[in-house]
Amino acid sequence: MSLQVEAVPIEQLSINTIRTLSMDAVQAANSGHPGTPMALAPLVYCLWQRVLRFDPENPIWMNRDRFVLSAGHASMLLYSILHLTGVKAVNAKYERVGELSIKLEDIEHFRQLNSKCPGHPEYRWTSGVETTTGPLGQGVATSVGIAMAGRWLAAHFNRPGFELFHYNVYALGGDGCMMEGISSEAASLAGHLKLSNLCWIYDNNRISIEGRTSLAFSEDVATRFIAYGWNVTRVGDVNDLEMLERAFRVFQATQDRPTLIIVDSHIGYGAPHKQDTSEAHGEPLGEEEIRLAKRYYHWPENEKFLVPDGVREHFQEGIGKRGAQLYTEWSTLFESYQKQYPELADQLRRIQWRELPDGWDRDLPSFAPDPRGIATREVSGRVLNALAKNVPWLVSGSADLAPSTKTRLTFEGAGDFEANTYGGRNLHFGVRELGMSAILNGLALAKVRPCGSTFLIFSDYARPAIRLSALMEIPVIYIFT
Repeated sequence: MSLQVEAVPIEQLSINTIRTLSMDAVQAANSGHPGTPMALAPLVYCLWQRVLRFDPENPIWMNRDRFVLSAGHASMLLYSILHLTGVKAVNAKYERVGELSIKLEDIEHFRQLNSKCPGHPEYRWTSGVETTTGPLGQGVATSVGIAMAGRWLAAHFNRPGFELFHYNVYALGGDGCMMEGISSEAASLAGHLKLSNLCWIYDNNRISIEGRTSLAFSEDVATRFIAYGWNVTRVGDVNDLEMLERAFRVFQATQDRPTLIIVDSHIGYGAPHKQDTSEAHGEPLGEEEIRLAKRYYHWPENEKFLVPDGVREHFQEGIGKRGAQLYTEWSTLFESYQKQYPELADQLRRIQWRELPDGWDRDLPSFAPDPRGIATREVSGRVLNALAKNVPWLVSGSADLAPSTKTRLTFEGAGDFEANTYGGRNLHFGVRELGMSAILNGLALAKVRPCGSTFLIFSDYARPAIRLSALMEIPVIYIFT
């Protein structure tokens, strides 16, 4: 290893490892998006190493904090941190298999067939990926559903002395996510519901594919989110780790609303000819530009896919030890919970493994032939209510059409999911079909069993999120009438 690298403090060395792995992977694939990982490496480092309640050995721990990369094109940012923190792989049966989720060879084969590092993050394919992202705005909207699930699980399963669920959700998006209409739908609802366990991080680099964002985007994002009912804070330089951590601590201390952290960054940071240009966004930098950027980082200019000695160990001392301790404490708490609340513990076990309860199909209504007939949506509503009685973690909602689609749960105790009363099983999405569908995905990813409805003709509004439901193979129920 070069003396240049050894002279760099370990935190900066770790950040630059994320940057250089990302540059090298995109260059080797001759395809991809290097600029955002280069810019946001300090942010991801700070969040994972200093803040995130996450155990790399147990990446599907129910009370883990979630990190959603809504700007899915910056996938190497996520793959690099998953590799360096040593996140372990989990198979389709939710069993840990003992090997790394992402090996260095996977990064070397970024965007190649069968690599665990596809161009955009894919749920079920790569452990540590909380949701499939790529279509901009989908990730931030899905994070609202994950946050709602956290509140619902806490309302149903937490007991005095047993705070099993209190996880936070962090979603990282860029200018494109802020422009997409789905983010407006989801942010509006999140603010209305006062989801204080939700933090969106807005990468304000002012660059899009066509050039400066000022070509098409000039709104005051901070004021917009204040109007939605969010707390808004700003970090003026993404390279300032102390200010980043302070912003995350402000979020954690905010108890009555979600938080938006606006972070100013420089896309392609360190590349002398492409920093702050659209050329750094969606194409390889080129060998010469990479060499010059590595020189700026005090990095060996000709080394490829280098992980210096001490970097992995540094992450192990940080998130590795912290996460293991948090998971051990939670597991000990859950063992006591099982003894005191065995029925609730059994429900949680079934939720985690996506199993249905015994007798989930008992007392389903039957309908004899009737010359007068009965509306199919009326039949559907009765069946849904019977199922929901048998499956305590089934929740139902609609895009302001429950009286027409007959998807309201009407039995005693069903209740409404509302701000500060999160135990209800009827969800109200308002007239937000696309936002609803992405939020349903988030609920399902957190293992709650969601049902959403609208008129069939409006399914066109929801189609992009329905496509992701299918790609992720998650059990979202759609009722179209």
